[in-house]
Amino acid sequence: MSAACRRVGGVESIERVDVGGRVHLSRRVRRPSTPGPACPVVLLPGTGLTAADWDPVVAELAEDRATHAVDLRGHGDSDRPGTYSIALMAADVAGLLDVLGAPAVDLVGHSLGGLVACRVAAERPRLVRRIVLEDVGVPHRRPPGLPPRPAGELAFDWAVVEQVRPEIDDPDPGWPDVLRRIAAPTLVIGGGPTSHVPQEHVRELVQTLPDACLVVIEAGHLVHATEPERFSVAVRAFLDG
Repeated sequence: MSAACRRVGGVESIERVDVGGRVHLSRRVRRPSTPGPACPVVLLPGTGLTAADWDPVVAELAEDRATHAVDLRGHGDSDRPGTYSIALMAADVAGLLDVLGAPAVDLVGHSLGGLVACRVAAERPRLVRRIVLEDVGVPHRRPPGLPPRPAGELAFDWAVVEQVRPEIDDPDPGWPDVLRRIAAPTLVIGGGPTSHVPQEHVRELVQTLPDACLVVIEAGHLVHATEPERFSVAVRAFLDG
């Protein structure tokens, strides 16, 4: 393992970690002042978002457990190798979990980060104790198309959208099999009717996973940012249960 750390106000440290010699991932680490027995929590953001996107909820979650908010490859302070896919991101995160050295972790994933979390949990089940998926549905084919690139400098590599969006528009037909291999108890948090994610696909996800429950917080797609208190209460109750 190699890691570079720096202190940041409100966050214990920001670390860049070599994950299996593929890329360096950046993570924002916060540890409780009084460590307890709770599993570490690894938080994976959506497309174009960075570890800092979890700031509205990480202080609450970190009261009694370590939190590791991750920049996926191509995002934030992580490497931008120019090659992107959900499978590559999942391999990166699995490598990060190996570096952490904890017997198991809890994964929290939003949108793209939720799909990454699903692949990690299916492929490395011993590393994942529980999962929270925020406004994630079973991937279904939809009309292809790329959104316009925002003007100016971005906090992520636009090639992520160019390469990963087609995977989501025309998903691998093996996704249901991936989901059925997930053994960890899973909380699915739906954003309700104002989300652009079809909520019938969110409900289908719950029905496909072997051990899942659904909570709906009508806040749209960005549940943790729009309703951070309600999101944190639901997540803590599930992880503590």
